[in-house]
Order: sequence, then C-alpha cells, then structure tokens
Amino acid sequence: NNTTLGWFNERSPEAQQRVLQYLGCVEPEGINWSLTRLALGSIANLAIFPLQDILGLGTEGKMNTPGKEEGNWSWRYQASALTPELCQRLKDLTYLYRRAPQQITP
Repeated sequence: NNTTLGWFNERSPEAQQRVLQYLGCVEPEGINWSLTRLALGSIANLAIFPLQDILGLGTEGKMNTPGKEEGNWSWRYQASALTPELCQRLKDLTYLYRRAPQQITP
C-alpha cells in the first residue's frame, strides 16, 4: 500500500482538488501532515499513521504491493531520518490533540 504522499500524487488533478477542498488547507510541510493532523483531531480512540508519512516519503516508502509475491515488507527506516525537528512536531501535535497518555486535563 502506498504512502499518503504517493497516494496523493497518483490522484488526478480533480481528485487532488477534492482532497484539498475537504481539508480546507494544506500544512506548509505537506499533505502528509495535513492528513496526520486530521487523524489526530478525530474523535477516534486511536490515531494510527505510518512512519513513512511522518518522514514525508513518497512511493519509495511503500511497504507492500497487494497481489505481488516478492519485494514486499522490505522497507526499513534509518534512525537518522527521525530528526529532532520531526520528533518535536509529532510531540507538539500529540499534545495539541490531547493524545499523550500522561497528559493531565486542566
């Protein structure tokens, strides 16, 4: 399955426009962060998103291709890709949307 960025880039211009209309705006960091924010802001008990989306990867970060027997599940991340800036951004969003388990409600 593709990453968010890979999925978005494979859409037609019309489909991309509908996604942008739905979101209302796109994060300066990209559509991947916009959809991550949407997931975190939902009322769902859990918000799950792939590391590839946090890293801003396109199709090169794809984990598997359904129906293809070989070459799946071979993607690995490099620890250096998780920069302090990325970690801080994810932490900030986690706290903003009150998803940190140790967060105290005022």
